[in-house]
Amino acid sequence: MPTTSPTTRRDAGLAAELRVGVMRLRRRLALEHHPENDLSLAQMAVLALLLRRGELTIGELARLERVQPPSMTRTVSCLEELGLVERGRHETDGRVVVVALTERGRAVVLADRSRRDAWLAVQLSQLTPDERAVLRVAAPILDRLSQAD
Repeated sequence: MPTTSPTTRRDAGLAAELRVGVMRLRRRLALEHHPENDLSLAQMAVLALLLRRGELTIGELARLERVQPPSMTRTVSCLEELGLVERGRHETDGRVVVVALTERGRAVVLADRSRRDAWLAVQLSQLTPDERAVLRVAAPILDRLSQAD
């Protein structure tokens, strides 16, 4: 019967605590959306990605969001119907279709981000300086974990 080391058990416990904490924070942040914005988190993620990266193909969006291309096509079509994104031809290869944010899409992302950041800033202000320092160190690590395969 295999035995697990104390380190492995501690890491498993840490993994469970992180999972619960991150999921709860994600749900709480989801509640802080702009009142005029009824977009899903997946739709907001696509808009935010386009804001950060610029125009992308459906395939690139699907890969970065870890979904299948047909699913991303549906998401983009919905966002396009709402006037938040537009499709166009690639600058150097006219055969390639790219998706880009419209000005309206950019405004939606920025307003939503501002509202969520403001809520989180209030919560952070209630922490001790040491707790904020821990989160400052943890933030890039959590981001790196989110990008792992």
